[in-house]
Amino acid sequence: MPTFTALTTLMGKAPATALGDAMERLNPEPTGVGVFEVEDGSGLWEVGGYFTEAPDEAGLALLAASFEAKPFVVSELPETDWVAHVRRELAPVEAGRFFVYGSHDADKVPADSIPLLIEAAMAFGTGHHGTTLGCLKALDRLIGEGFEGTKVADIGCGTAVLAMAAARVWTGDILASDIDQVAVDVAEANLKANGMEGTVKCLESAGFDHPDLQAHMPYDLIFANILKGPLIALSPDVSAHLRLGGYAILSGILNEQADDVIAVYLENGTNLVNKEQIGEWTTLLLQKNGAI
Repeated sequence: MPTFTALTTLMGKAPATALGDAMERLNPEPTGVGVFEVEDGSGLWEVGGYFTEAPDEAGLALLAASFEAKPFVVSELPETDWVAHVRRELAPVEAGRFFVYGSHDADKVPADSIPLLIEAAMAFGTGHHGTTLGCLKALDRLIGEGFEGTKVADIGCGTAVLAMAAARVWTGDILASDIDQVAVDVAEANLKANGMEGTVKCLESAGFDHPDLQAHMPYDLIFANILKGPLIALSPDVSAHLRLGGYAILSGILNEQADDVIAVYLENGTNLVNKEQIGEWTTLLLQKNGAI
């Protein structure tokens, strides 16, 4: 069965949301509509729909004009076995001692690695994205330097791959939180798939706004692999929840945004230890001022 997409962009969340709602009333109806902010600081929003038959291009043109959006770009997607495609494209990822893989590559796990099973269909954080890979490499660096984390928080955890990596090498209080309950459910499913039930506590929380996250502070290590805006907003809380000498591993930062994030965290008492770029993304390793 063919699949068609129709995509446009426009300024502002409110008109984008209204355009998305209007798309739902097209005939033929879309099978799904998405409204997303373009994460480049431009203020643009993308609105897109999926159709199982050719959409009404005249109707789309009228909608675009009505909402002052760019003309819709309509495309027909080729029929693809997406499961097979993902398995071909997403090869295992090595980040120092960590080996992130899907079940279809279980026979490739090196004997001397720390394996982390994450299926490609899961939430953000398979290890293939430069942000997650950068965080795993920063963690590997700390471990290699003899650092031990008995209290760890993974804020905005997605698949919880970072929390699981920490739990593979350390025992203690390791918590993973996400603002999205679906991600929390995925995190718990990943723990079960890895035989790690009970090693990481998964929570639904915005930032540190959960009693359990408050109860276990101060932390030796905090992961936050999210985006520049939330990272900057969280900077006072990250510093407040770290012990003196504790570390933060931050990512979800475009290379050109890194200096802004570093400056804000420095103002809140955390110094830059290392900065690594992978593709267009930067990962930061920071340490709270004070002796360990």
